[in-house]
Amino acid sequence: MDELVSRACVLAEDTLSVSLPRRWKHVQGVLRKAELAGGLFREDADTLRAAAVLHDVGYAPAVVVTGFHALDGADYLKRMGFPARVCALVAHHSCAYREAELRGLTAELAQWIDEETPLRDALWWADMTTAPDGTATNVHDRIDEIQRRYGPDDLVTFFVRQAKPELVAAVDRTEQRLQAAGIAYNAK
Repeated sequence: MDELVSRACVLAEDTLSVSLPRRWKHVQGVLRKAELAGGLFREDADTLRAAAVLHDVGYAPAVVVTGFHALDGADYLKRMGFPARVCALVAHHSCAYREAELRGLTAELAQWIDEETPLRDALWWADMTTAPDGTATNVHDRIDEIQRRYGPDDLVTFFVRQAKPELVAAVDRTEQRLQAAGIAYNAK
């Protein structure tokens, strides 16, 4: 295992496994998905894997600053010396700019560039096709689950409804790439 990925796994486990065990299961599942998609990104597979296991560290109580986990996670990873690209992928995972708008944190998120690449799409795919318990799901069931978990009046529910077309498109693009490359994945 690459040093970057090993370091990312240790940090994710240290920040999530005790304080947020269900979130820890989720990021492990996202990592498994990223390992599948890694075949699409030979030179960048480790970047994808590191971002996958770290994408939710911003939920850890010791990491929370603004309450916007994508931004809190990216800022924490920067302080911990992770590469800027990993930080940016975490900052922008799963259409985070839409949540930043709702939280009034667009300027703060702007320090991180959304690369809008197939690698970024693959991270969104891995996150949006992994249930909270780390098992495989599909993007539509995942979005429904998020809305049920947060409730109808929560900002996250509103955000995910707004982001749905972009999330589904990123998942579709990644699944098309996986199919074209002959990479099998668990489609639910």
